[in-house]
Amino acid sequence: MSKPVVAIVGRQNVGKSTLLNRLAGERKAIVEDQPGTTRDRVSATVSWQGTEFTVVDTGGLELKPGSAIAQGVREQVAAAIIEADVIVFVVGVRDGVIASDQEIADMLRQTDKPVILVANKADNARLEAMAAEFYALGLGEPLAVSAHHGRGIDGMLDRVVAVLPAPAAAEAEPAAMKLAIVGRPNVGKSTLLNAIVGEERAIVDPVPGTTRDAVDTLFDFGGQNVLLIDTAGIRRPGRRGAGVEKYSVIRALRAVDQADVVLLVLDASELATAQDMHIAGSIQRAEKGIVLVVNKWDLVELDEAADYNRYVRSQFKFLPYAPVLYVSALKGRGVDLIIPEAQQVYRERVKRLPTTAVNEVVQKAVAAHNLPRIGGKQLKILYATQAGVSPPTFVFFVNDARLVHFSHRRYLENRLRKAFDFTGNPFHLVFKTRGEA
Repeated sequence: MSKPVVAIVGRQNVGKSTLLNRLAGERKAIVEDQPGTTRDRVSATVSWQGTEFTVVDTGGLELKPGSAIAQGVREQVAAAIIEADVIVFVVGVRDGVIASDQEIADMLRQTDKPVILVANKADNARLEAMAAEFYALGLGEPLAVSAHHGRGIDGMLDRVVAVLPAPAAAEAEPAAMKLAIVGRPNVGKSTLLNAIVGEERAIVDPVPGTTRDAVDTLFDFGGQNVLLIDTAGIRRPGRRGAGVEKYSVIRALRAVDQADVVLLVLDASELATAQDMHIAGSIQRAEKGIVLVVNKWDLVELDEAADYNRYVRSQFKFLPYAPVLYVSALKGRGVDLIIPEAQQVYRERVKRLPTTAVNEVVQKAVAAHNLPRIGGKQLKILYATQAGVSPPTFVFFVNDARLVHFSHRRYLENRLRKAFDFTGNPFHLVFKTRGEA
């Protein structure tokens, strides 16, 4: 089940990014943060009072000056309304109510989504009192906060948690590999999805998705059920708009959250972008299986192919385990390889190894490499086992977990991969000091 999404909206220069950065730095609240496309962070996974949710900043949309401001604001807010479960509307307390704030408020009053009005930059008691002016927006009580100083943030998070949707009752899920197709706009996701499904005539059932208005597709491929996750509207081109497409990061986060394996679609006619990297980072952090699918390969000259492959590997070197497929969804070339590759990644994802085999590889790795040492104390690996699947999880019992260095963690992961493969999947490695529960 996907985490609920809280979108931060508002005009420029009200402190939306500062608010997100405050949340991403609040040690007692944050589980994980993710690099953004146009600034330090565009999304963060937050856990507050035992409730986990994703906060997304709308800062990736750059509003144009002059008469285009109103249209830019409208597109930004419309996208947030469609994709988010809760909307945090940020205004600047020092500026008072201005026309663009009123325009956003007019749109938000027409939605059935919970809206929390946040008057930011209330750095002292005098400015907090000025927040009362925003009652005029008709969105209820404005919460006075200072994202820069951290004032009022706890109360804001309490309000957010109070209005998040209740978890849906658990339903029996089909025994299927859950596969998501994600990527930035215009890389050919819709064409690719249609090419995959169009070649398979054994579609058995449309399955309502957890994403609003989505219908996932359950079909049989070589005897295995595959649940193809609709990334919130990529099959409905008539409903796409510039603002909505620019907000595609929310769609990607939702789809990734639900999937076992993710197809990250890239455009062979363009260089890899910051948005591509951001989505790839989200997949890695979510510890999902991944296949990089380079679409529009028909546009690449044959003599450029080898250089392009080296380029992709260099850009995504943080995903060395990810297989790369070169396809043309429009021409149908290579599309037949996609589902079999995803199935292989899924099989590797649920593969479980005997403890004796894991320990044999680990002990050989230890014997061939000097273990880290701090002062007079050296790391000793006493025992290792595979503790779980999806993702493959390995637990190492050691004499002192504080001695484990990042480089040695990577060394052990590489040795396990060399011995057991696990193509397309990240590892989750846990080091426990002897005697820990």
